[in-house]
Amino acid sequence: MGGGFDILGLNWAKLHFVENKGMAFGMELGGEYGKLALTLFRIIAVAVIGYYLYTLIREKANLGLIISIALVCAGAMGNIIDSVFYGVFFSESTFTRVAEFMPENGGYASWMHGHVVDMLYFPMASGHWPDWMPIIGGKYFHFFRPVFNIADASITCGVLSILIFQRRIFSTQEDTDASPQTKPENTEEPTSEAPASE
Repeated sequence: MGGGFDILGLNWAKLHFVENKGMAFGMELGGEYGKLALTLFRIIAVAVIGYYLYTLIREKANLGLIISIALVCAGAMGNIIDSVFYGVFFSESTFTRVAEFMPENGGYASWMHGHVVDMLYFPMASGHWPDWMPIIGGKYFHFFRPVFNIADASITCGVLSILIFQRRIFSTQEDTDASPQTKPENTEEPTSEAPASE
């Protein structure tokens, strides 16, 4: 995949406009009903995640968990906005024509059938796998091939932070209290009472 504009003059970091018809990183569900099902699933998922986030904040949960869930929720909401509204307000873009906002004949799709706009592309490395490698030996590889957006990155960072730091963010005060603690020994020597003076 070529094209795009270099970011800060770097040839491995590009802005590359793509209209993604499906899920994150270019994955796609087929047909009109597949797109509708995906959009409805996103809306339901965001409602559930949003309520869970509200519960975490109300219960003063671990800050790392709250931030991670907020990243996932914000990213999902960003993709929903594109899916629901983008096709209604923009004309379809092609290799020779830029999308037009509020075209006279209307957008290219109905509500909930819009494409998600992706624009971040990082072609850091490419080449061929060594011949001695099983299955993929000699085949061409390109890293990182998918074009994604900030919403995809937000979801990915949120999920990865939960997976990496799960022991810390899911630990509760009860776990802390239940951990064995050594009590300091009483080093004071017993004092004998002084005899009462007569």
